[in-house]
Amino acid sequence: MKKAVLSLILSVFALFSYAQVDLSYYLPKGYTYDSSIPTPKEVLGYEVGEWHVSHDQLVMYMKAVAEASDRVTFEETGRTYEKRPQVLLTITSPSNLGRIDQIKADRAKLRDPGASVDIENMPVVMFMGYSVHGNEPSGANASLVAAYHFAAANEIEADLEQIVLLLDPAINPDGLNRFASWVNSHKSYNLNGDPNGREYNEAWPRGRTNHYWFDLNRDWLPVQHPESRNRVRVFQDWLPNVHLDFHEMGSNSTFFFQPGVPARMHPLTPEKNFELTKKIGEYHAKALDQIGSLYYNQENYDDFYYGKGSTYPDVQGSIGILFEQASSRGHLQETDYGMLSFPFTIRNQFTANLSSYQAAKEMRTELNQWMKDFYSDVKSESDADVNKAYIFGSQEDDAKSFHLADLIIQHDIEVYSLKEDVTLNGQEFKKENAYIVPANQPQYRLIKAMFETRTSFQDSLFYDISAWTYPMAFNLDYVALNSRILNLANVEKVDKNTLSLAPGKVIGAPGAYQYAMKWNDYYAPKAANKLMNAGFLVRVAHAEFGTDDGQSFGRGTILIGPGKSGLDENAMYQKLNEIASESHVNIHAITSGYTTGINMGSTFTDPLDKPEIALLVEGGVDSYEAGEIWHLLDQRMEMAITLLPVDQIGGNTLDRYNVVLMPDGRYYNLGKSAASSLREWISEGGTLVAKGGALRFLNQHEIGSFSFKSLPETEDEEIQKSYADYSNANGAKVTGGAIFNANLDLTHPIGYGYTKSEIHTFRNDNLFLEPSENPYANPLVYTENPLASGYVHPTNLEGLKNGAVIRISSLGRGRIVGFADNMNFRAFWFGTNKLYLNAIFFGQTINSGTGR
Repeated sequence: MKKAVLSLILSVFALFSYAQVDLSYYLPKGYTYDSSIPTPKEVLGYEVGEWHVSHDQLVMYMKAVAEASDRVTFEETGRTYEKRPQVLLTITSPSNLGRIDQIKADRAKLRDPGASVDIENMPVVMFMGYSVHGNEPSGANASLVAAYHFAAANEIEADLEQIVLLLDPAINPDGLNRFASWVNSHKSYNLNGDPNGREYNEAWPRGRTNHYWFDLNRDWLPVQHPESRNRVRVFQDWLPNVHLDFHEMGSNSTFFFQPGVPARMHPLTPEKNFELTKKIGEYHAKALDQIGSLYYNQENYDDFYYGKGSTYPDVQGSIGILFEQASSRGHLQETDYGMLSFPFTIRNQFTANLSSYQAAKEMRTELNQWMKDFYSDVKSESDADVNKAYIFGSQEDDAKSFHLADLIIQHDIEVYSLKEDVTLNGQEFKKENAYIVPANQPQYRLIKAMFETRTSFQDSLFYDISAWTYPMAFNLDYVALNSRILNLANVEKVDKNTLSLAPGKVIGAPGAYQYAMKWNDYYAPKAANKLMNAGFLVRVAHAEFGTDDGQSFGRGTILIGPGKSGLDENAMYQKLNEIASESHVNIHAITSGYTTGINMGSTFTDPLDKPEIALLVEGGVDSYEAGEIWHLLDQRMEMAITLLPVDQIGGNTLDRYNVVLMPDGRYYNLGKSAASSLREWISEGGTLVAKGGALRFLNQHEIGSFSFKSLPETEDEEIQKSYADYSNANGAKVTGGAIFNANLDLTHPIGYGYTKSEIHTFRNDNLFLEPSENPYANPLVYTENPLASGYVHPTNLEGLKNGAVIRISSLGRGRIVGFADNMNFRAFWFGTNKLYLNAIFFGQTINSGTGR
């Protein structure tokens, strides 16, 4: 009965709030506003919450506010993939705006324990980041109210002498615009809130993600996308004390603010961070009490993975705060708590925005002192740590080393390049291909988080991944050094502004008998695709060979002849140089076909067909994995592919492709007809590359052969267990994301380009692929002791031991390459990208007998 009454009250309140769409509904009592500052309605033509703001409208309003107010500056910090501007408002007193560079310089001293800093008079800095998930729009729409209030409220004029506000109205412009277009296109003028309505059920891939369907709230640490790099640059430039991260959760919820579960904080985050977060939370509670909104904290959300907007600040002396508002997913929706209106969600977000402002203002000295203390503690910890630096590199592939160095340097971390060959702990590191990261610098804790391996944890539940050890992700050699190698080796500090990957070239003279390109380089597939586009005959060598000048070439080497290019030897040489330069690879001139090992005309070579690729999308396809594949091929390898909706499979649709990619997903909607089309296409010579749930579909329809382990249920001798423990006990069995050891067959086409059989792979599910009974069909298998870094439940670990990571199946003249793990995870798992690319380029060459 009480719940029914509460539901009725909230329903009436939500309906009333929808009717009251003028600014007075959102704005706090007791403030007057400068009439020269335009309201959102005066610029946009509608009240906040009446429609979902599109990104261009959002930018338009922010510009209008900046032009009208002497408290506000507007800047464009970068552009998204879809060329939408990322913008930043800096809001503070006019006098502070006149000395921004000095404020930033003073804040940088907080990272220097030896610097003298005037804490008492230093402004506090608060960053407000809205809607990193595009279909969580209450944040971005609340930014309209925030921009107006902080620019126009007369009563905060004096406060702004002591506070600088950084306002990013839409961290994910492309996703926000996609979502706004959807819900506005399906809005009725007479709302009924029926959750079954089209307005609340977006089309695939939905607006949560960016252009390539990546979750940008997982990219703060990997920084693989322009949106992330631009906002991390702002963070490092300003070092905000408080970092607000506005999100939404399921509609049948209330409002969450941090701190999260205390036991799920990363061990490198100091306890003081939790205490300050909790203290700020008291301001949120008071503000939400005043407007009668339900809320909670210290439940379910965690602060472990440093790649999130609410956690990335915590390892750098800042306080990251996550807000999660129940989502209306449109303009008005019926929920368990009654009718939930869009204006109501916006009001809650803006209320938390105001409470954060109040906390930052009143805790200004404490927050600045905390950042100063944080870096003083860091200095003591790094001095005491036996590991004084980390060195990483690859002897044969400078691209992966470069990309890791580039990732690290984005976070205001000093990196040094090696200028001479060294051997450390028996491991060789080559000059130009290796980098050193000293531990004794302000970002010590962040450096530790990037390089550490961790397999024991205080809690067994993770909101996100439990491991991201970067040298493992990049498949690089690395060593933690207990001596100052910087004093022993010839090194050079890397300049962030000039760091670049060296162009490749042709080694040798024009008119060669053949040309050869090693497959070790990360961008070799990019070059191979360009070579085939140019009409060259491209072959792959399945055995090793050498030349008279001492060059050795391994399996997977690409052999290049004129083919149908129509180029004479000089034009061919020029074109090869162009491709080598653009692809950062070296191409070698081979002067004679009489090479050692195999000869140039050997039967151990195969001509390659240019991959004509269809990537299956929509339906039950996992949009994250599809996006990772799309990004890899489109952005990194510059390959043209077709995004093929799954409901297009049938008839002769597949005939124009020779490679089809099936990401993880639920393919229940594909019936017997589609399965028959796939089977026929593979039998006629197609290469199908499938992952996870796609393999289940293939196995059910007898397309290839893939089987999975069923782990036995753990037998409990206890008669009774605590009901309260049930959720945690089951949650502990979830593999949220960890790193595992595997053995790679370097002689298999899937293993071409790798020089060591030991490799690290990433998985974030509990689908355990059985090895094939044919031992030649298992090119990558887990070791007997598979866990390398991260958390996995003991029963799941047993299921992984000696299991298959990659399994090959033959069907007629075609091949199926099945993956258990994600080779392209979040675009930063460079180390296994080539396994996936090898399936695309070399799947056609795999001996049929090894897949049966």
